[in-house]
Amino acid sequence: MTTVLSTHGLIARYGDFQALYGVDIDVAEGEAVALIGANGAGKSTFLRAIMGLLPVAPDMVRLDGQAIGGTLTDRMVQKGVAIVPEGRRLFTGMSVEDNLRVAVDQADRLGRKGGWSLERLHRLFPILKEKAQTQAQNLSGGQQQMVSIGRALLCQPRVLLCDEISLGLAPKVIREIYAAMPEIRGQGTSVIVVEQDVGLAQSASDRLFCMLEGRVTLSGASDQITREQIAAAYFGGSDAMV
Repeated sequence: MTTVLSTHGLIARYGDFQALYGVDIDVAEGEAVALIGANGAGKSTFLRAIMGLLPVAPDMVRLDGQAIGGTLTDRMVQKGVAIVPEGRRLFTGMSVEDNLRVAVDQADRLGRKGGWSLERLHRLFPILKEKAQTQAQNLSGGQQQMVSIGRALLCQPRVLLCDEISLGLAPKVIREIYAAMPEIRGQGTSVIVVEQDVGLAQSASDRLFCMLEGRVTLSGASDQITREQIAAAYFGGSDAMV
């Protein structure tokens, strides 16, 4: 498979605090990769570093082999990388449709072309059509998450970064959101998902990476890694392996 996005010795800092230590992760076209690990392991920092929200060296992040580390966020969107941020970060006081049209307008402004439209998004998440004129802050948590995912998809990404998309949601809603992943990946979109639920992360991904204190402590095919290996990697046990 063709590698779309990769990191090479990725180091990231918040001021004097180093949060990532030489992280190497790659994702192929249409592949889903899951990142797991305890709070503070560096998972969200990894996504932020890719999106240009933290300063990193150009060669540390590559898209189609091109060095793009440190590229500003709007340029990352232009290149085909979009993020579903933790906490959703919708525009309150605006309707569902207006939140989504912001992404449509951004994609048009940046010259991004792709297969996602409001109509297709409504087929993926029918509730968004029903709630089109509802203000974002009046939606349930799950509905807000669908808007956040939809907004990212309407940027026509080749790589979709998902940060804790199941956080705080009811199991039924989580299943509904993750049921959309096959269609999202169906046209070749790659997905990197940060997920606290280990079982969900394994079932929703092709490969799994476990992080601990800013380093990858385990990686492999999601359906071949054992829970014992994950537990060791999660907490830094002697059986952790890469």
